[in-house]
Amino acid sequence: MSTHLAPGLLPADHVAMMAKGVSVIVSACGAGGPSIMRAVGSRVEAGGASVTVFLSRRQSGPLLGDLAATGAIAVVFSEPISHRTVQVKASRLTMRSADTTDLPALQAYRTSMEHEVGLVGFAPAFVRAMLAFTLDDLVAVHFVPEQAFNQAPGPRAGATLAPDAAGAAAP
Repeated sequence: MSTHLAPGLLPADHVAMMAKGVSVIVSACGAGGPSIMRAVGSRVEAGGASVTVFLSRRQSGPLLGDLAATGAIAVVFSEPISHRTVQVKASRLTMRSADTTDLPALQAYRTSMEHEVGLVGFAPAFVRAMLAFTLDDLVAVHFVPEQAFNQAPGPRAGATLAPDAAGAAAP
């Protein structure tokens, strides 16, 4: 049922939006129902074919438990100024402790979010508080997207993002 998205299967404009650093919400569903948490950072690589999200252990206990138990993840990337949103899902993931090699991605994410959230009127201090972390508390959750959906408000909300007949991804 699930097939891994190869580079180019997510529309380039969606990958660019995801990769620049926008709001990232991570969810899973376990025996007790859904769990959800804001990521404190993300890294999108290989044209959207590889994603890492960073979660706080202290704040994300139920979510991390559900991710470990099921291996399934859903992540929503949303641009605050436009509400343009894409959801990606996967049925397999890996988790590891974040380390110093992740700091550039985390810092770039925070800088981008300061800009993105600033566009809707919030000061950088708000973003710094919202995304505060200690490196030893972070878990890096890595996955290869298998499905992608347009979740922006409007008539195409929920539509699968898939290649069109010419091989380019349809929005």
